[in-house]
Amino acid sequence: MNTTSAATASAITFVWLGMVLGISFLEAPLKFRAPGVTVPIGLGIGRLVFRALNAVETALAIAVIVAVALGGAPVRVLGLTAGAAALLLAQLAFVRPRLNRRSDRVLAGEDTGDGPRSRGHFVYVALELLKVAVLIALGVCLLTA
Repeated sequence: MNTTSAATASAITFVWLGMVLGISFLEAPLKFRAPGVTVPIGLGIGRLVFRALNAVETALAIAVIVAVALGGAPVRVLGLTAGAAALLLAQLAFVRPRLNRRSDRVLAGEDTGDGPRSRGHFVYVALELLKVAVLIALGVCLLTA
């Protein structure tokens, strides 16, 4: 693989990974433990943060795809790139809309949000964990490509 493309894609991949780890696994669970943060306030903040994260993730995914496509990547890099993009797409197209509908109900007062987490949250977290694993593998493959 072209050295410049591999270095560029690797750097972008690790930035993407860092953002997912920082937001999904640090910010998201901690915000509800802050004093005075109610479920509706936490949901409102979370929606804004995840909307921004997903927009940045989309831009980073496109940048990785372009760098990989221009660099003559080996099959394993192509597969991992496609896997990371597919996981992001699944979150954006299938899971986030469902979570948004539930948070809409909570924010409208139709659901207290105090019950157990929705299955949608578990699916989103599972996809995040898979995405983290794929991004680590992709970054390492790009470093050695």
